[in-house]
Amino acid sequence: MPQNRFWCKVVRTKFDILVAICDEDVVGKEIEIEKGFKVIASERFYKEKLINESEALKLMEEATIGNLLGERIVNLAIEKSIISPESVILIGGIPHAQFVKI
Repeated sequence: MPQNRFWCKVVRTKFDILVAICDEDVVGKEIEIEKGFKVIASERFYKEKLINESEALKLMEEATIGNLLGERIVNLAIEKSIISPESVILIGGIPHAQFVKI
């Protein structure tokens, strides 16, 4: 069984490391929130580097801020106790979570 792959973008500042990680098959999709209102899983926001699960875990562990979109990445973050299930919202049926480490 092939390993899950994700698109990610990392932004490093003086004090923070922001990681944006999205399931490979979600990037670029238009997600309908309600009739006439859509959100795009922007390639510009997420699509910098294609990574596997172990790379995603390493990035989430070192990140101070995270933005996660997609069932597989959100489930992985829950499974590894990076986020709690209560922090997940659905955007057009697709799981989304953000985290900040203080």
